[in-house]
Amino acid sequence: MSKRIHIVVGHYGSGKTEFAINYALKLKETHEKVMIADLDIVNPYFRTNDVRQMLEAKGISVLASPYAGSNVDIPALPADILRLFDDKSSAVVLDVGGDEDGAVVLGRFRQQLEEEGYEMLFVVNAFRPLTKDADSILEFLREVEAASRLKTTGLVNSSNLQGLTTAEDIIKGQRAVEETAAKSGIPVAYIAGIPEALQGLEAQYGEKLFPIARFLDLGYEF
Repeated sequence: MSKRIHIVVGHYGSGKTEFAINYALKLKETHEKVMIADLDIVNPYFRTNDVRQMLEAKGISVLASPYAGSNVDIPALPADILRLFDDKSSAVVLDVGGDEDGAVVLGRFRQQLEEEGYEMLFVVNAFRPLTKDADSILEFLREVEAASRLKTTGLVNSSNLQGLTTAEDIIKGQRAVEETAAKSGIPVAYIAGIPEALQGLEAQYGEKLFPIARFLDLGYEF
């Protein structure tokens, strides 16, 4: 978390937005000012804006499309998007769209991001069909990098089966993520999961463990 700007990318169903929300909350523990920007202009469901009230109550600023939370599905960036770069005193989390089309938005700000520096965390759920192994993960990762014209700096194992997730599931997903790390040279930054699924993994994975709370209403429970 040494950089000011933290970009979170990942496929649909990876747990990307849930991780981004929890990451912003974690940053608030050490930063007076934190912003989270909903840059997912592709997927109108399960967005950061859905928990705006909770985040703002905790002192986190939320930047979102003026159409977020409405029934109008129009790709649009937050009107105040440049605050991300103007306010150097704020830590920033960017929740970016779940495919290469969504990642294109980052290309608009490539110069600013490269000048200031950033971390880009690629969130992986190895139980999703399009990111089920190292080769498929790498293929999708490279597509996102090409679209955004930015480089991934860390991998996040967010392998989950919602409420059924166990420690064994986390370990299984970690094997795929570690193989991806070995092939790409991109380090594993975090292993994210609900606290119950991370129990007993402390000795094996240590500080990489990142417990998350679930804030998004998926409309069902496993």
